[in-house]
Amino acid sequence: MTLPALSVHLRQRMEGFSLDVDFEVPTGLTVLFGASGSGKTSVIDAVAGLSHAATGHIAVGDRVLMDSARDLHLPPHKRQLGYIFQDARLFPHMSVARNLDYARWVTRRPSDQPAFDRVVEMLGIGPLLSRRPARLSGGEKQRVAIGRALLARPKLILADEPLAALDDARKGEILPYFERLRDESDVPILYVTHAATEVARLATTVVALEAGRVIRQGTAAEVLGDPGFTPGGVRDIGAVIEARVATHHPDGLTELEAGGLPLFLPHVERSIGDKLRLRIAAQDVILSKALPAGLSALNILPGTIADIRQGDGPGAVISLDTAAGRVLARVTKRSVQAMALHPGTAIFAVVKSVAVAPGDVGAASR
Repeated sequence: MTLPALSVHLRQRMEGFSLDVDFEVPTGLTVLFGASGSGKTSVIDAVAGLSHAATGHIAVGDRVLMDSARDLHLPPHKRQLGYIFQDARLFPHMSVARNLDYARWVTRRPSDQPAFDRVVEMLGIGPLLSRRPARLSGGEKQRVAIGRALLARPKLILADEPLAALDDARKGEILPYFERLRDESDVPILYVTHAATEVARLATTVVALEAGRVIRQGTAAEVLGDPGFTPGGVRDIGAVIEARVATHHPDGLTELEAGGLPLFLPHVERSIGDKLRLRIAAQDVILSKALPAGLSALNILPGTIADIRQGDGPGAVISLDTAAGRVLARVTKRSVQAMALHPGTAIFAVVKSVAVAPGDVGAASR
């Protein structure tokens, strides 16, 4: 029997709610996802050994970090973790090279130049090695922080909202490096965020929390494709589909293939054949009962309505099954009634090419 990469079973009474969390996940990048106050920080603090308030059991593979039944609580420095914070927390008086080497020094390991070189190449920080943190951008600092965490040779990497302090441009710079870390490192990652875009692009597994409990667990497509799960509000609703780069057109569009259907996006810096994930926001999808004609929108996905969720307000979320995968559309209840929509209705989903933001397109996990 294969052991899970990470096993977490926690109980803790807290102000306002009780933490009651159980999950086991395979290797890869696991996202703890939920709104503020859902318990994400309490979980990651317990895994890091920064809090002893919870009871339960935590293990990375076969290595037990905490077992309250045996009064076992390894201190943080013995848990063999790499921690990436919101702010990089680099030593200002040290060069980038010395900041990276600090991970080796603090763990008292001999120098390993090949490992150092691999991490530097992965993160593209070779030109930065002689600089001090004051001369780095926010994105560069965070790449160095990722490298320092990796060079500690951890059994598990913890990333606590590592992009929260960055603007959209810097987030776009860092996300591909987390994708590489997910795909090229055999170290499991526990990643905390409340941003649906980060979940869609990065997650191998999503553990969704609400009021201290696990309410969903699955792939990014499964969790984000559930119209009943809206931790960030209705504007965060959107489905995740996987596609392959088919061709780059001379007019600046990239054509993808998803389940045999073409999708056109503004130029994507990927090679032909590369597999991608993209998030399509529900509010950017228009529905038509007939095959649309004379529209500027290029992406038309035929499908069938699987479910209609109507809330207390004027809106409704419609789940569509298409050859490309599950697609969500946010429309008004008036439109549902006027179009006589119901489960089983054949429908066409229309998506403008420019509606899919560059930040919502990333590499599919290998």
